[in-house]
Amino acid sequence: MLKSISLLFCCLFVLTGPASATTADPIRIGITVSLSGKYANFGSELLKGIQMWVNDLNERGALLGRPVELIHEDNYSDLAISTYDYKNLITAKKVDFLLGPFSSSLTLGASTVAEEHRIPMVTTAASATEIWDRGYRYIFGMYTPADHNMDPTLQLALEKGLKRVALIYAGDNFPRSAAKGVRERTRELGLELVFDQEYDKNSLHFRNLLERMELAAPEVIVVESYLEDSLALMRDFKKSRLEPKVIAFGGAASLREFGASLGEDAEGVLASVQWWRSERMPGAQDFSFRFKRKHGYNAGYQAAAGYAAGQVLEAAVRLAGSTDPEQVREQLASMKFLSLLGHYRVDETGRQIGKPIYVIQWQDGERHLIYPYDLSRFGVVYPYRPLSVQDRRQQ
Repeated sequence: MLKSISLLFCCLFVLTGPASATTADPIRIGITVSLSGKYANFGSELLKGIQMWVNDLNERGALLGRPVELIHEDNYSDLAISTYDYKNLITAKKVDFLLGPFSSSLTLGASTVAEEHRIPMVTTAASATEIWDRGYRYIFGMYTPADHNMDPTLQLALEKGLKRVALIYAGDNFPRSAAKGVRERTRELGLELVFDQEYDKNSLHFRNLLERMELAAPEVIVVESYLEDSLALMRDFKKSRLEPKVIAFGGAASLREFGASLGEDAEGVLASVQWWRSERMPGAQDFSFRFKRKHGYNAGYQAAAGYAAGQVLEAAVRLAGSTDPEQVREQLASMKFLSLLGHYRVDETGRQIGKPIYVIQWQDGERHLIYPYDLSRFGVVYPYRPLSVQDRRQQ
């Protein structure tokens, strides 16, 4: 059986298929998506990307002579609901394969169901290292692991001669994994972690936390959070006396809602992302153009992740030449593939090891890719210049 394949050949292979559709029973792919609740902004983007992949595949013909059918449920951003629905997708709706939900927390529960039933699952938007530390054999990652989420930001701090780093993060699986990586990388780079604080993931009030941070006088502030808490934190930050030279968030600050809600207060903020439309990935410009034409706005990395997860699953099925879960699992474990999201290559645990993280910055009301440097047409705006303390008091 084919164990690996060149990136170019695999890309070409996945884009080919039978010339016409078939009336055979469909290949069913199941997922629960956060269409409401805390992760709704992310989940709806994710689903749009997956649906776009399904439509593209079926318009090209079929997969092993069979159309693909996507079966999705709203998990309401709830772990118990998501876990139950994945069991139902397998036992009642008889799906052949699974795509993971948004968030590491929900994926932890979903992947346990996949493992119990021995159904391959390709994650769509999860990166907490805990997912791949359990010895599971049926869960395969797309994202750069969370513990590398802030590597470029910390490298930037080192390059600029900065030393003092403050870390705050939501009490959830992904932010905790990312925070663990920040601790490790600051130590490796010889930086000083002067503030390290977890907060309740549902918190929207940060004045007291920021007042305590002021005493540490950080030059770099690193935040791992979700959208609503990111917005609340920035609003309280603008009322504080903190004046860092770098402020960086996880993916929440890359969302268009972040800039739309904060306006000029978003200027200069950095955000780590898994994909950006200006990357030189196969089909990135075409995907972005078609997505915007359909939905009226630019695709985010969640939509790209959904589309790319479908590409990876499709490639594994084609290489296996079968929908047998064991044969597809074997291909997912061994193949190398270049998707819309980037290089797919996993280690023996199913953890993604093939792609880097990217960084965007809000500049003049727009989001621009600033890292990796060789892909960027924009330099980093440094240092970060928030409104002065006096200006804040006058507002």
